[in-house]
Amino acid sequence: MTTYMERLAAFAADCRERGAPDAVREDVTGRVLDVLGNCLAAHADPAADAGPAVLRAARRWGGTGEATAIGAGDRLPAPSAALVNGTLAHALDYDDTHLPSVLHPSASVVPAALAAAEAAGAGGSALVDAVAAGIEVCARLGMASYLPETRTSLFFERGQHATSICGTLGAAVAAALLFGLPAEGVAHAAGVAASMGSGLIEANRTGGTVKRAHCGWAAHAGVSAAVLALEGVTGPPTVLEGRFGFFRAWLDGRYDAEALLSGLGERWELPRTVYKPYPANHFTHPAVDCALALRAAGLAPGSVAEAELGVAAPVLATIAEPPEEKARPRSPYHAKFSGPYVVAAALLGGGGLGLDLDDFAALDEDALALAARVRCVADERASELFPRAFAAVLRVRLHDGSTREHRVDSSRGGPERPLTREELEVKFRSNAGRALRAEAVEELLAAARALPSAPSAGALLRLTRAG
Repeated sequence: MTTYMERLAAFAADCRERGAPDAVREDVTGRVLDVLGNCLAAHADPAADAGPAVLRAARRWGGTGEATAIGAGDRLPAPSAALVNGTLAHALDYDDTHLPSVLHPSASVVPAALAAAEAAGAGGSALVDAVAAGIEVCARLGMASYLPETRTSLFFERGQHATSICGTLGAAVAAALLFGLPAEGVAHAAGVAASMGSGLIEANRTGGTVKRAHCGWAAHAGVSAAVLALEGVTGPPTVLEGRFGFFRAWLDGRYDAEALLSGLGERWELPRTVYKPYPANHFTHPAVDCALALRAAGLAPGSVAEAELGVAAPVLATIAEPPEEKARPRSPYHAKFSGPYVVAAALLGGGGLGLDLDDFAALDEDALALAARVRCVADERASELFPRAFAAVLRVRLHDGSTREHRVDSSRGGPERPLTREELEVKFRSNAGRALRAEAVEELLAAARALPSAPSAGALLRLTRAG
């Protein structure tokens, strides 16, 4: 019988040979564009300090220049370029999220694929198909960890960052395809990568910048594993389901094999990966939507006596606890994980698509004062919908004793309210414009649109050099 990894690798190799479906390929071009914009914004943002630190480390390591560091233009070994770009892609918490696994596949898979494609001299079409296969494998692994009875991921419950753990294998699959490995070699690359993936999410609660590097390390490990497989290193065939394999090590052997393999190649999980309109933790997005709606209806922030934000019970640990930390975040980055702060920022007014990076450039004293009057509670309806959609209700009591309320059952950008191509391009222009001149932004946008027919994927990266 074929093993789980052999089936995933066969799917990936078939995706390269036959090409992903047209709708999936079109979707992937949007993913690549979003990652490029996020990377450029992080490169230009002094608050995204993990990105420059990782770039400095990569420069210290040196090595043969094979791929481009986005924004900086450095030529680095492919694993190092993947490390830098993956860190940038996740640094601002603006990257897309797959539902219901609640992981961020593009920030690991796309940087790995870009580095491997440039090193291998691959074209845009090959890059698109490799990204499609890598994201699908990453999302399927995340789905296998999702428990319908608890409406959450086992990774998350154990304090593990599913994004970096599953992203490592997805990145390895994408890189192996671009390096030309056959299905057996793709399986070996992912099997090797399974010994490299890791990530703890404690930094979301008590500080540290390491989480911003998680996607970078996953991309780095994925490219490294593919190179090792190319040179003859092999992985165990039962790396996923084996007695000492991936699912046993990470999830105590509790996983959904049907979610991993059912309909593989016919029913795609990739389109369930939703974009972020706001640069904050995705669990906060329905709260932003509620606050923006109340503001649009005429609610004045100064009239708010107190507010209650109702969200899905499983997200309280991320955006509401401990209450004193969330009421007064210790940094702009931690404000992105605070339900009270994002409500306050949205009520006070934001840029871009409702809130943008400027709203998190520094902690705002007015927002902090308003956040102190917001408390978070579990909401039954939001809990029922989670994690297939992010929902919330915001109830506000005014100083005159009157009340206001707004509820959303699916956050903007989610399955029921996807961002339009025009909105994605607004986000890209805003992000890329922080590092590039206006004409360079438009040139990069045009190149990304034409990616499936581009003779060289590396040409796209060379357009990202700031200056």
